[in-house]
Amino acid sequence: MDARALNRKYETIAWGAFFIWWGITGLWRTLPEGVGAMGIGIILIGLNVARYVSKIPTSSFTIFLGALALTLGGFDLARALLRLEIELPFFPLLLIVIGVVWLARGLVSPTQRMDNE
Repeated sequence: MDARALNRKYETIAWGAFFIWWGITGLWRTLPEGVGAMGIGIILIGLNVARYVSKIPTSSFTIFLGALALTLGGFDLARALLRLEIELPFFPLLLIVIGVVWLARGLVSPTQRMDNE
C-alpha cells in the first residue's frame, strides 16, 4: 500500500475512533470531566504515531491539537477528581486555539505553503 493510501486509511480510522469516543462520552455522563478530551488527544497523538512508524510525514497541527486536548483534559480530570474550584472552559478555548493556529498558518508565508502542498 502506498503512503498516501495508508495515510488516508489512518485518518479514516482516527475519524471513526473520534466519533465513537465522542458518542461514548455523550452517552455515559458519569465519566469524569476531562476523560473525553484526553481520549481525543490520545486518538490524535495515536494517528501521528502510526504515521511516524509507517514513515509517513506527521502533522504538526494534529500533534499540537492532541497535546492540547491531553493537557486541558488532564487539567479538567484533575480538577474534577481533586474537587478544585478553578473553572476552565475547554471547548471554547479549543476553538480559539484552533482558530489562532489556522489564522497564523494562513498569515505566515501563504504563498510558500501553497507551493509546498
